[in-house]
Amino acid sequence: MTESASSFVSLDLRRRLRDQAWRVWLITTFIVLAWTGSIVAAPLLGLPSVFSFFGYICHQIPERSLHVAGHQMAVCSRCFGVYFGLFAGIVTYPLWRPVDEIEPIARIWLFLSLIPIAIDWSLTVFRIWENTHISRFVTGMILGVGCATFIVPALVEITRNFSGRRLRSQ
Repeated sequence: MTESASSFVSLDLRRRLRDQAWRVWLITTFIVLAWTGSIVAAPLLGLPSVFSFFGYICHQIPERSLHVAGHQMAVCSRCFGVYFGLFAGIVTYPLWRPVDEIEPIARIWLFLSLIPIAIDWSLTVFRIWENTHISRFVTGMILGVGCATFIVPALVEITRNFSGRRLRSQ
């Protein structure tokens, strides 16, 4: 009971912050779903503008890209792994951590999620081992999930900071 009165947060404010965090999570989930879905949908629906848009952020080498129904996806297998991992991490985030928790986990986990992708890339660059679609996808997915665990609390905190005065005054 050594907390001061200035650190008091009413139950009503806590509820509003929690509701706001869930809205941020839901919007983020839909945005990442649309992003990941457009990667798959672009070649299937014949959307060359979407395919060329992703060309700005990925090399799109056909041999390194996954194919769906005989059509090359809009990004390579590693990039798709990162985006799919980001989606999977965001969707499963509430299963292991409260959505309204804005304190990030230790940064070491983000750096550890980089190790598999760095090893996979390095082994190929130094001609020790030729990576595969599966290794590129899985290592990308590990990084994507790692990034999701930092993105969700960051977005909740950013939203909270921009709407803090409004929430407290209601």
